[in-house]
Amino acid sequence: MFQSFEVTSTPQFGKERTAALRAAFAALDIDGFLVPRADEFQGEYVPASSERLSWLTGFTGSAGVALITQSEAIVFVDGRYVTQLKEQVDGSVFTGGDLIGEPPHVWLEGHAPKGFRLGIDPWLHTGAEVLKLQKALAEIGGTLVFLDHNPLDRIWTARPAPPLGRVTIQPIEHAGQLAKDKIAAIAAGLEKTKAAAVVLTDPSSVAWTFNIRGSDVPHTPHPLARAIIHAGGRAEIFLDKRKTGIEQEAYLTQLADIVAPAGFEDRLAALAATGAAIMIDPDLAPFAIGELIRQKGGSVVGAVDPARLPRARKNAAEIQGSVRAHLQDGAAMVEFLAWLDQTEPGSVTEIAATERLEATRATVGERMQNPLKDISFDTIAGAGSHAAIMHYRVTTDTDRAIEAGTMFLIDSGAQYVNGTTDITRTVAIGAVPEEQKRFFTLVLKGMIAISTARFPKGSRGVDLDPLARIALWKAGADYAHGTGHGVGSYLSVHEGPQRIARLSTQELLSGMILSNEPGYYRPGAFGIRIENLVVVREASEIEGGDLPMLGFDTLTYCPIDRRLVLPALLTDDELAWLNAYHAETREKLMPLLAGDETRDWLKAATEAIAR
Repeated sequence: MFQSFEVTSTPQFGKERTAALRAAFAALDIDGFLVPRADEFQGEYVPASSERLSWLTGFTGSAGVALITQSEAIVFVDGRYVTQLKEQVDGSVFTGGDLIGEPPHVWLEGHAPKGFRLGIDPWLHTGAEVLKLQKALAEIGGTLVFLDHNPLDRIWTARPAPPLGRVTIQPIEHAGQLAKDKIAAIAAGLEKTKAAAVVLTDPSSVAWTFNIRGSDVPHTPHPLARAIIHAGGRAEIFLDKRKTGIEQEAYLTQLADIVAPAGFEDRLAALAATGAAIMIDPDLAPFAIGELIRQKGGSVVGAVDPARLPRARKNAAEIQGSVRAHLQDGAAMVEFLAWLDQTEPGSVTEIAATERLEATRATVGERMQNPLKDISFDTIAGAGSHAAIMHYRVTTDTDRAIEAGTMFLIDSGAQYVNGTTDITRTVAIGAVPEEQKRFFTLVLKGMIAISTARFPKGSRGVDLDPLARIALWKAGADYAHGTGHGVGSYLSVHEGPQRIARLSTQELLSGMILSNEPGYYRPGAFGIRIENLVVVREASEIEGGDLPMLGFDTLTYCPIDRRLVLPALLTDDELAWLNAYHAETREKLMPLLAGDETRDWLKAATEAIAR
């Protein structure tokens, strides 16, 4: 199994570990220390050896940072994790902070005493983050102190060893472009910036550029590695050879010098010592890398990771792979939902449902000869009020039965060699109140609005985001997360720079894959989210129109629970879209299913809805 379910009672160790960290402050000449949920690669998922925030506080969410001073211990999280934070951390030790409204740099400027000295590990913060902290501390006459070691690491007993996940080669039929051509394109792009080299610090960019995948962190199949690509086309990849076999090493040797990770700083320092201008992405690279370049005599060229946008714009092979992966995944979802619908309400728990879905994906993968490699994130399986916790993760402590008269939200995804999936369905368990159906239909209206959107070239995620919210806004409601995130090609399920959100300024370009997932959450009562993945495409010409338009093709096919739909709240066009989507779902998935009972269930679940 790819997902584990640990006991997460309120930790009793928070007080002791926080006290031990504070005891190190005097020798370091600092008044406080930041503990981010990040490692030196700045990825969403970190290996067990880098789970510092979780070890210190007990909080296991994917975004957060703790500020520890002699008198305060604040864990800053965004709106997705407010409830989870309260459940996981010791409230007598830690207080909650607002990662969006009042992040650490804002809190420091408003609350820290004059002359405050904040210590950080410069490998765990980006250059962009450091600038914000320095500016805030300057306002109060404070100082940002770059430590030469992480004090938390010295008190972390029984710390896991760094990962040595095996590296695989991504076949050209799935990658769609040779690695040597990707390297050459990046090198050619450096000439325009006058940079001598670029440092790829994002492991997903390294994986995409070299057409390799890995298994160092949960659910994201990239190896923890960096690379330097020189303007002349020479490349270096910093990767532990213990992660490779003979075939992988021979393959990579044709593309680059393979250097042990411990050699990264020396190689970079030697390049900087020549006075070279070296490109790094300030939003992705650890501050320590830029500082090393400057200290050794080089200059930093701040620019967007040159692999990021090409990686986001999927080529024809990647899109075709994603189409096939989603049909397979849709078949697995249908077999799971058919099974769930046939069980006695109250007889299945959240954990049992999660395990059944994963097992179903594995079974369908074997049948279709495209194995399930991993899940793409820890499944969110929330029954009743648990569904109101946007990023709820069931544990053995919180596991509950899926009872009649409630809604069940299951947000899950899979990693296949030909694509990454992410799907959410909210389903009725028996009869549910009309109020919940009303909000389900309002959320559905938002999802349909994104699915059917046509927009001019140059449009950004921020321009489309209101389309998904307007029906809820008219009802006096909203949701505290973005409408859509980018998705990789057998890589990260959360990929930038593309998003559909209030703060997303990235232009949407053809080939980008995004999620479409509006929701509604009433704390302590119920939660709703409906999610499909879509890909940006050139839209067909609109008769009488003046501009070429873009639109979305839907990748995800799986029934939307028609028992929760109030047809009277849908326009004629919305109802027509839903019925057409269900007809297409039935046509595409029926041949992929095993068993007449499952086929009968799909037929009933996709029947047209009448007024």
